[in-house]
Amino acid sequence: MRQMLLEILLLAIPIIVNVGFFNTKLLKALSLASSSLELIISSLLYFEIPVKGIFFIDNITIYFLLIVSSIYLLSVVYSLKYIEAEEIRGIVSEKLYYVLLNFFVASMIFSTIINDYGLMWVGIELTTVASALLITTEYSEISLEAAWRYIIIVSAGVTIALFSIILIYYEYHTLTVTSILSSQPKDSLIIKLAVALALIGFGTKVGVFPMYTWLPDAHSESPSPISALFSASLLPVAMYVLYRVYEIYPLTDLFVALPTLSIITASIILFKQWHVKRMFAYSTIENMNLALIGLATGQVFGAVILLLAHAFGKAAAFYSSGVIIKTFNEKKMDEINGLYRMRITSSSLLLSSMAVTGTPPFGTFVGEFLILKTLVQSGFIVEFILLVMFLALIFISINYNVSRMIFSRPKYDRSPKEPRLMSLVSLISSVVSLGIGIISIIWGVIG
Repeated sequence: MRQMLLEILLLAIPIIVNVGFFNTKLLKALSLASSSLELIISSLLYFEIPVKGIFFIDNITIYFLLIVSSIYLLSVVYSLKYIEAEEIRGIVSEKLYYVLLNFFVASMIFSTIINDYGLMWVGIELTTVASALLITTEYSEISLEAAWRYIIIVSAGVTIALFSIILIYYEYHTLTVTSILSSQPKDSLIIKLAVALALIGFGTKVGVFPMYTWLPDAHSESPSPISALFSASLLPVAMYVLYRVYEIYPLTDLFVALPTLSIITASIILFKQWHVKRMFAYSTIENMNLALIGLATGQVFGAVILLLAHAFGKAAAFYSSGVIIKTFNEKKMDEINGLYRMRITSSSLLLSSMAVTGTPPFGTFVGEFLILKTLVQSGFIVEFILLVMFLALIFISINYNVSRMIFSRPKYDRSPKEPRLMSLVSLISSVVSLGIGIISIIWGVIG
């Protein structure tokens, strides 16, 4: 009974708080309370697992819930200063922004905990509905184009995923996750096709080649707190659903080949990036696909560590990018310089860039090391060599651009003013990513 109550509250709270829609200050306060409660409830559920019934929560699920709830809290706090009513010119008002944000999080949580493949699909589709308008908050022709591209490409991907769900039902006559995963595995062409279609369909939202083209546009044109939720929460939630389908019948070779190709293409495009947020968006493709390889090869611990550390590191990267864009009114990295004068923001940007590129001792390094090690042990030598080469290219590209923005000579004598709350949220998020790495290394040594 207690488990059921916690799960219902987890789903209901982000929706209920939208009753404050008629008063902006009240809605902000309720959104802050909602995000705090979501993190508390997700933490409490850790002591209640496993949960089976209408909802399904196991050890893996809880980590994804912690990712969503943590970034939800950080993004709400960051938004309190970032989203100013007088700066919003489009159809998304300040109040509607918080309403959509809360629905967005509720749909992600629903997708994560529901014990039904069909309803998981519904939840993933709802995330599109809830988040598409958020992309246009900072109204411009480019953001409108990014939103349309996001809707069209992701809807096509989710349609492909629907065929996967239909094939699963045809074979098992049920869509209950626990029933299917506990049944005897079926070595049939239909199930193999269903899992392969899921990789393309749900992989669209994960950022798997060739359907990831929406991702750089949506991430770069969204408000920074929404970019953080996209990269740190939405993509991992889609990966969680994809992994649950993968568990039905593992197609390991395919689930290693396509993510490897995704990382290679993203690294090549990233090498010539000029837009600070697009750079971090392509970095997300790398991190997500590497985590997917970890899940596919059985290195679940490494994948979870990578996803946790990436969530906080990438959120910090987008938060600090948001501060920089608001301060300089500029997105081109060539025009951004002398960031060392913004001590908190530059520290956060440096730490977050190190985090998302797998610099030791950040948690991403631990996760990547374990995944690459398992890749060799599983016999994927060619993929290992390719990944090491292109991960090195990504590391150099991102850290070179970030270092140049921070340590280059400023063009203007006037020292830019930092928005303290936004900068502190960014710094805290990057430090958490570092802490995850240190704790996991100590844990590994002790273990």
